Amino acid sequence: MASTVIITGASQGIGRATAKRFAENGYNLVLASRNIDRLNLAAEELKAIAPRVTAIPTDTRDANQVKTMVDRAISEYGSIDVLVNNAGVYISGPADSFSLEDWHTAIDTNLWGYIHTIHALLPHFISQGRGMIVNVISSGGKVPIPYLVPYTTSKFALSGLTQSLQSELSPKGITVCGIYPNLINSEFMERAIFRGKDEEDAIARRKQLEQVLNVPVVEKPDDVAKSIIDAVKHKKTEVVVGSAGASVISQRLFPDALQWIMRRTFKNSDKDY
Repeated sequence: MASTVIITGASQGIGRATAKRFAENGYNLVLASRNIDRLNLAAEELKAIAPRVTAIPTDTRDANQVKTMVDRAISEYGSIDVLVNNAGVYISGPADSFSLEDWHTAIDTNLWGYIHTIHALLPHFISQGRGMIVNVISSGGKVPIPYLVPYTTSKFALSGLTQSLQSELSPKGITVCGIYPNLINSEFMERAIFRGKDEEDAIARRKQLEQVLNVPVVEKPDDVAKSIIDAVKHKKTEVVVGSAGASVISQRLFPDALQWIMRRTFKNSDKDY
């Protein structure tokens, strides 16, 4: 009997690449995403290689939608083996330029979205005495990044959530893993939020990131997907993906220098006083 995985943010980028990896490893797929058209397209393509695929349009910011998705997944497949939390949003700009709505967008998507899925699925995992939760976080969950304050706040919270859950749930047969990639060349720019001292500054921030993403050494979604499937196979509790390792080590060894470099890199029109 095939194992079953739930993947959020599954219509594109890391989520879609991860779904393909799980399909190739014989998993049934439950795919969740807000973009219905892309979700259905991904599901149709993956049906050629996965034993079974179910696409369920879901906004993970909505606890009721998440519960409906999880209940349907359990009803259709009987048992869920893995949850991959991946849906998220990138937000950049000076800390004083963000509205409270911007803050809610970052926290509601990047943190509460994960909490909603874990809250809905955890009783099932505890009842069956096994399961694995994989939280795709970011190097921003280990390295404080200036000009990404709401984003980094959500990612540090996810890191704490992941580590504390692993400590509590491991005796119950449940593994919780944090995946920490750097920037990934994917479609996340479509949903990214950029703020600035003025419109010109916000546009410059978007262009700056676009230039970074075009650098050949920037990792691709499948680099993260490979790390996720390997983590599940070997029940790892933490994976720092590729170049993120250099960021984490630099923060540990040379924190002041790294933070100075990042401030200079990302300040754009912001001014030092």
